[in-house]
Amino acid sequence: MRTPKTSESTGGAPLLDLQSLVVSVRRRRRLWSFVALLGLVAGAALAVLMPPPPTAVTTVLVAHEGDQPNDPGTLIRTDASLLTTTRIADRALKSLDSAEKAEDFMKDYRGAGLTNNLLQITVTGDSETQAVARAKALGEAFVADHVRRIQEAADAEAKGLLDQRDRLRDELADVNTEIGDGTPETTPGSSADLESLFARRAELTSRIADFDQRAEEARLGAPRLIAGTQIVDGPRAVPHSLRKAAVTNAGIGLALGLVLGLALAAVGAVVRDRPVLRREISANLGASVVAELRRRPRRTAGWWQLRRTRAARTRLTTTLARAVRGSAEPVSLLELGCARGTGVIALDLANALAEDGPVVIVDGLPKRQLANRRHKPGEPTVVAGERVDSVPHHIRRIGVGSVAPGTAWTDLHYLGTQTVLVVRAGHGSAAWLHTVARQLADLRIPVIGVVLLDPDPRDRTDGTLWDELNTALRGRSERLPRQNGTERPTWSVRVPDSEQEAR
Repeated sequence: MRTPKTSESTGGAPLLDLQSLVVSVRRRRRLWSFVALLGLVAGAALAVLMPPPPTAVTTVLVAHEGDQPNDPGTLIRTDASLLTTTRIADRALKSLDSAEKAEDFMKDYRGAGLTNNLLQITVTGDSETQAVARAKALGEAFVADHVRRIQEAADAEAKGLLDQRDRLRDELADVNTEIGDGTPETTPGSSADLESLFARRAELTSRIADFDQRAEEARLGAPRLIAGTQIVDGPRAVPHSLRKAAVTNAGIGLALGLVLGLALAAVGAVVRDRPVLRREISANLGASVVAELRRRPRRTAGWWQLRRTRAARTRLTTTLARAVRGSAEPVSLLELGCARGTGVIALDLANALAEDGPVVIVDGLPKRQLANRRHKPGEPTVVAGERVDSVPHHIRRIGVGSVAPGTAWTDLHYLGTQTVLVVRAGHGSAAWLHTVARQLADLRIPVIGVVLLDPDPRDRTDGTLWDELNTALRGRSERLPRQNGTERPTWSVRVPDSEQEAR
């Protein structure tokens, strides 16, 4: 018993195939397109149904005593934090004659530093007039509070310096008294003491003058800072454009919806683990993809697309007819996720084989879609699976069945001893493809090949399993003619032994 050699080793398969993930996400474009569209509509609806409240802004120039060119913005951030305090909020509410609580009022405005010395105040209100009035009251309250703090700091510094000066003046008075009370005798000891007193008096006089100058500078610096703190941009209402807000929110919603949709599609593709590439489906089923048929074009498709689809169906019918003619045993078409398409393929195949003799289609689909349809003149005979015994043995039979979950596996022998699997890409999980391969192998129903429906148009992977026969029709287990009284060996395919290997 020989096994085919695949181009890739199962043990070396990556944990996450990025190519398969990209294809799976692209095939689920309806999901992420719907989520992106939902985000677009939600963003636009949010702008219409929940418009922002009337807003006003004002800009205040703030002068600091410790301004430095390399200041990282610490001082202006401190001013923005001071703006959201109950002291300033209470002062603004008093100027507005409002009974609103300061805690509630602070939720309606905020401050942001534009530069190291520019503070922008943004206020909301019930109307534009109210918002502008609030912005003006807040700006004036902040300027008044800042000026008061500057004045208090300057007064405190000047008072401290003057207190030091007064203490030195008292000490100077004591020194002058000692000098006046000194003895006129010119002894060496008295002369030295007198010189030290004069030196001490000169030092105290110099320090007193220094403290006077520093106190004066402290008083002179405060008016400069007070004059530098003012409202440079008066309060004004912020214009609101509904169209601009709707477009902006719609764009944001579209971007967020697209990201969320792609994430959901990617997670769903990984969790569901449904193979979409030819090589994955071929490896899990242990059979080659002998043909593929793309999705049927829409009614609005051009004539070239319809012509291409008809040509693909013709090639598919020719390939299957060649395989069935070369088989001495009945062949079945077993579908997975494409019952309607399999029925159409069976009718085309029966019409192609009708040139060689009578053909009967045995309908083993769950809902008997072929047997219950209206029979048109010239179409091959279709019988239900229960009447398969009534078909004469000399008439060629084409069985049509399903390997979807819930399949009665033991009934597949009545449809055909060999089969062609018609699989829709991305429909069955890797575990279920593995189950189908194992069940067919246990029933000794070889798989001639796989017909892939709705494949990815950009799929460039190879779905053929090669062996020494150099043929794409895999699983042919027909017994070859005996030679010299011995039977030629049969060829079979290797079926994965576990779900992990199937992946």
